[in-house]
Amino acid sequence: MASSIGSSVFRWNIAPPRPKVHRELHTPTKVRLPIIRFRLKNDLELEKIVKEAGLKASDRRVLYDSEIADVGVRDFMERRKEFAKSVDGPPRWFSPMECGRPPPDVPLLLYLPGIDTIGLGLFLHHQQLGKIFEVWCLHIPILDRTPFEALVKFVEKTVRLENSSAPRRPVYLVGDSFGGCLALSVAARNPDVDIVLLLANPMTSFSRSWMQCLLPFSELIPGELKLPNDYLLSFLVGDLSWLLTTVLDPSYAQQIPVDGLAKDFLMWRLKMLRAASSYANARLHAVKSEGLVLASGKDQFLPSREEADRLCSILSRCRFRYFKDSGHSIFLDDDINLVSTIKSAGLYRRSRKLDYVSDFLPPTLNEFRRAYEPYRWIDHATSPVMLSKLESGKIVRSLDGIPLEGPVLLVGYHMLFGWEVSPLVREFLMKGILIRGIAHPFMFEKRTEKVMLDETRFDPFRALGAVPVSATGLFKLLSQNSHVLLYPGGVREALHRKGEEYKLFWPEQSEFVRMAARFGAAIVPFAAVGEDDLCELLLDYDDLVRIPTVKYLIDELNRDLTKLRTAAVGELGQQALHVPVLMPKIPGRMYYLFGKPIETKGREELLRDRKSTHLMYLHVKSEVEKNISYLLQKRKYDPYRTLPSRVLYQAIHGPTSEVPTFSL
Repeated sequence: MASSIGSSVFRWNIAPPRPKVHRELHTPTKVRLPIIRFRLKNDLELEKIVKEAGLKASDRRVLYDSEIADVGVRDFMERRKEFAKSVDGPPRWFSPMECGRPPPDVPLLLYLPGIDTIGLGLFLHHQQLGKIFEVWCLHIPILDRTPFEALVKFVEKTVRLENSSAPRRPVYLVGDSFGGCLALSVAARNPDVDIVLLLANPMTSFSRSWMQCLLPFSELIPGELKLPNDYLLSFLVGDLSWLLTTVLDPSYAQQIPVDGLAKDFLMWRLKMLRAASSYANARLHAVKSEGLVLASGKDQFLPSREEADRLCSILSRCRFRYFKDSGHSIFLDDDINLVSTIKSAGLYRRSRKLDYVSDFLPPTLNEFRRAYEPYRWIDHATSPVMLSKLESGKIVRSLDGIPLEGPVLLVGYHMLFGWEVSPLVREFLMKGILIRGIAHPFMFEKRTEKVMLDETRFDPFRALGAVPVSATGLFKLLSQNSHVLLYPGGVREALHRKGEEYKLFWPEQSEFVRMAARFGAAIVPFAAVGEDDLCELLLDYDDLVRIPTVKYLIDELNRDLTKLRTAAVGELGQQALHVPVLMPKIPGRMYYLFGKPIETKGREELLRDRKSTHLMYLHVKSEVEKNISYLLQKRKYDPYRTLPSRVLYQAIHGPTSEVPTFSL
């Protein structure tokens, strides 16, 4: 039923049945990007590269940010004027028009609002959310006095109806501040329903907030007192100083059509917050849902960081993300992208179990830039040389020898700490290919975030499509004609000992050859050289375990960790994660050589004959070793192997010029 108020900007849903829609999701499973033949040099932005490439929107295979209309908090306040006219009536759901028609077979996302209860807290995110969710927002009019438990039952009814109509799809509850208590309460009452919680500065810490102190003095407030607009805005938005000084000019703030805040409204909201916090905290033990807690570092209302730690210690399936520069209303921060946060945390799924292949959403330009930025120094410091072999066997300085169409399996040597990955991914992206890496399960486990100094350390890898190592994951990637990056040496190769540079630690099994043959994938053996020009290994694993305290920390880190190579013995089976001690060097140069593709299409004997499979496996391994030897030998003749020589060359020819290398 459409409302006469603001009907141009939202749709009311009094009853909760899902509407039938027919628009297809514009996030195809194929993740090959349009060809962009540019190199990232210095501080050139990806947006500029795409603009210069003259790409058309219809050619894009990623969720480019340029497809999203630019909106800000000023637009939010304008939209809020429409909702301010609706002050009476029962709680209700509305579907923002900015979200568009929901695509088929996507999860339902229910937004449960914060202190203001208007329901526009996700305004800046509506367009992006509408691409991957069906979005409903809860609106509680200002004059409504529905008790908290009745609100819980109202949301619960919607959740149960959705679960009965689509039992295989999860229901996302985005609880903002007060809405966090509402989301937790619903999840606690429905442990049998597949619910994903997204809690932004939840009000479960109300008892430790300065707002709690207002209750004893609320009776002393004169009944006829009405607070001015500034106090109302502070109470509703959560960060008045940021809102008025950073976004709104004083003249605009004067135009906001809000009457004074009456005493009864203030007392009702405070009592509602106290009731919500008590109700949710008493039922935390019953919450079984997975989720994510978003905590602000500059929350003027709540101790949100401490509360996030407390909730994650109680809720076994919840993680947290910390935004140190955000205020209480975290979703009104221009620097926060909710869709990217959900994707990077590995929480977006369309069924009961997360599938890292079928549920993958291609990255936006901003997501790639955030993932690449921490490793940009590797490109600047080492000026990587990318070589490949053509069908004729000729070596060229480009990736022209790599097949553009998948499935392709890139099999190679893993440098120390995997430093070769960032330039490799960037170079393939510039060629129009997004490669999917097979990664250690450690990057995807919740306990990993507890031992890392930065809980978002591995978020960029998930955003760019990394998949936990497994035969099933490799099978699905190749079945989708992907370009897959595989390191048979794994952690043992990436965390090698002293004197083991450029030594392969591949297992005896050759299953990836059989998998490639099943889909007719081309196997591209490649080598990466240059780690010894970046650092010197001072203390390796053997040295560290001789120190009792360090040995204990390593054992704790690897306790209950997903075990790989359980059948391997000796040095091939040692996959203990640790952090070796390094001494940096003046950066040398990194070199890559991608060998001639080895075709498996039409070679059915690889599927039937284990001997043929093993011979192919040994052939791939020998090609990687030959490529390593070639690069180690040829780099001696590179006149620009040292950093000073490269700096001098670019000082003469320009900072974006391509630095030459040895003759091919």
